[in-house]
Amino acid sequence: MHITRIGLTPVKGGRHQDLPTVDLTLDGPVGDRVFCLVDPARARVLRTVENPSLLRTSARWYGGVLTVTLPGGTVQDVPAPTGETLEVDYWGRVATLDVVGGPWAEAYSAHLGTDVVLARSTRPGDVVYGASVTLVTTSSLATLAGRVGAPVDGAQFRSTFTVDVGDALAHVEDGWVGGTLRVGEAAVTVRGVVPRCAVVDLDPASGERSAQVLKALGGYRQHSGEVVFGVDAVVTKPGRVDVDAHVERV
Repeated sequence: MHITRIGLTPVKGGRHQDLPTVDLTLDGPVGDRVFCLVDPARARVLRTVENPSLLRTSARWYGGVLTVTLPGGTVQDVPAPTGETLEVDYWGRVATLDVVGGPWAEAYSAHLGTDVVLARSTRPGDVVYGASVTLVTTSSLATLAGRVGAPVDGAQFRSTFTVDVGDALAHVEDGWVGGTLRVGEAAVTVRGVVPRCAVVDLDPASGERSAQVLKALGGYRQHSGEVVFGVDAVVTKPGRVDVDAHVERV
């Protein structure tokens, strides 16, 4: 088994970047979901499924500089804390966030047509649904594509890693739950299957609703009343992971 795709986004909800390499720490992939957008009127972290045009934006976080590209242009600066702290809702739990000053709030507000602020979590994982690392497999994607009747892009699932499992059966990853995988130089312990929402129906670059992936999944992939696909994991040994890195069960 080996890695065929690595994906993440520094600003939660934006388009996933395809990366050649990523460093995993005990808190998760470095640079993943460092920032999020908040609707201050509702005191809630923005959800991609409700704001699909976020997928038309992309971000790069490197050397302390946050660069965001939107349809209207690119904004770039060093994020500066404002001293303002917000307690907001994130899928039913309270997240404590520090508001970030800079050009991004105005740019995102213009793009979305509603006032938002950019914020940074005070604790790792506060605005991450599930564990910090997610994995999908090529065999599961192929089986799902057959049920949908159209190609399914692994980026639709916004997973950290896509794993080529060769001729293994679809959903072989279900059997990884509770076990540990060596992934490149790192190791992760697989926690469980990942519940999915209608964001998987969105084109990962345009945000346009396309194939009915969630409906197809609902026809054969349900667990405890939720539609599931792929698995999530926590990092138990930090290290670097490259595209083509070997993956093995420990």
